[in-house]
Amino acid sequence: MHAQTIGRRGGPADIAEGERLPERADVAVIGAGLIGLSVAWRLARAGLAVAVIERGRAGDGASLAATGMLAAAAEHEPGAEALSPLCLESQRLWHPFRDALEAESGLTIDYRREGTLVIALGRDEVERLRFRHDLQRRDGLSAEWLSGPAVRAREPGLRPTVTAGLFCPEDHQVDPARVMAALRAAFRGAGGRLVEGCTVTALAREGGRVAGIETTSGALRAGTVVLASGAWAGEGSLVPDLALPVRPLKGQSMALQMTPRSGSLSHVVWTEQVHMAPKGDGSLIVGATVEETGFDPHLTAGGLYALLEGARRALPGVEEMQVSGVWSGFRPTSDDDAPILGEALPGLVLAAGHHRNGYLLAPVTAEAVSTLILRGETLPVAAPFGLARFTSARETR
Repeated sequence: MHAQTIGRRGGPADIAEGERLPERADVAVIGAGLIGLSVAWRLARAGLAVAVIERGRAGDGASLAATGMLAAAAEHEPGAEALSPLCLESQRLWHPFRDALEAESGLTIDYRREGTLVIALGRDEVERLRFRHDLQRRDGLSAEWLSGPAVRAREPGLRPTVTAGLFCPEDHQVDPARVMAALRAAFRGAGGRLVEGCTVTALAREGGRVAGIETTSGALRAGTVVLASGAWAGEGSLVPDLALPVRPLKGQSMALQMTPRSGSLSHVVWTEQVHMAPKGDGSLIVGATVEETGFDPHLTAGGLYALLEGARRALPGVEEMQVSGVWSGFRPTSDDDAPILGEALPGLVLAAGHHRNGYLLAPVTAEAVSTLILRGETLPVAAPFGLARFTSARETR
C-alpha cells in the first residue's frame, strides 16, 4: 500500500481488473496517478499507442488522498509568483478538460464552482489575511475581501469568531475519486493500455536515448517514456544520473458526514490550520497535515487531532458529524514546490513534483507534455519549469 487508509472514499483503486503489458507502444507512462493518466489520455486521444504502467493500483499515491481543490488564489503564497501564470492557465483549461472528460467517460466528476473562502478567526489572523490579499491582487489573482458578517452570511454554520475572509470565486473543486474513475474510463476508451501491479525496474537505452522500460512483467519498447510516478519520481533507481529533487510530503486527511443536524458547508473553507471541502455525496473532506516523514504512511493521533480541532475551531457542527474515513498520502514535492516538466534525457519526459497543486495543474501538464511529444515544442507557460532550473540555482549559489 502507498498510503494507510481506514474507510477512505472509493475510486479506481478499488477496481482489480488489469491488462497485460504490451511489447510496444508509442509512449510508456510510468505512474497511473492523476498526472500520469491525464497525460496518457491526452496522447491516446491524439491517436498514439499509449501504455501506463503502475506498480500498485491507479490512484494509490496522492491522487485519491487529495481533496481535489483547483485553488490558484487560495494556495498562493510568498515565493510562488513564478508559478502563478502556470496555475492561471491550467485554471482556464479546466473547463474544456472537464467537458471532454465527462463526455468521453460518460461519468460526472462533481465539478463545483461555488468558490473558496479563506477565513481569519480572531483579530490576530486578520493582518496575515490582509497580507495574503495584497499578494493575490499584486499577482493578478481574483479575491474579494469580506467582513466577518459577510463571511457568515455565505456560511452561517461558521463560528461568530470569524472576523474576516477572502472570497476566491475562480477557485473551484472536483471529487478526486470521480476524476480518477473518469480518467481511467476515458483513457481506456481512447485505446490506452493500463497495466497495474507491474513495477518498472529499469529504463531501456539505445544509441544514447531512452527506448523503453524493463518491468517485472517483461520489456516494453517505446518511442518516449514519461516519468509521472509522483512522490516516487525522486527515488533514483530508474534515473540515478539525474537525481530528481522530488520527495514525499505526508498528509493525513479525513472524511466527515454532514447531516441536517450538524449543518453543512457549501464552499471550500480554508483556515490557517485546515481546509474543508464539501462534496456532492454529503461528505466533508478535512485536510491536511504537512509532515516530513519520508514514506511513513501511518495515521497518528496527533495528526487526526489537529485536523478535528482545526475544523472545530471554525465549524462547531463537526462535533455532530460521523467520521467516515481517515487516510494518509504523499504529496510529490520538488525543492521549490513547483512541478518539473519537460525532457530530461533524449526519449525521457518528466511530469513530476506537483506538490499540493496536482489537481489544479493536471490540464496544463497534459497540454505541455503532449505538445512536447506530438510537436516537439515547449509550451511557453511551462518553459520555466524544466529540470535545468535546479542545476542553474546550484551553480548560482
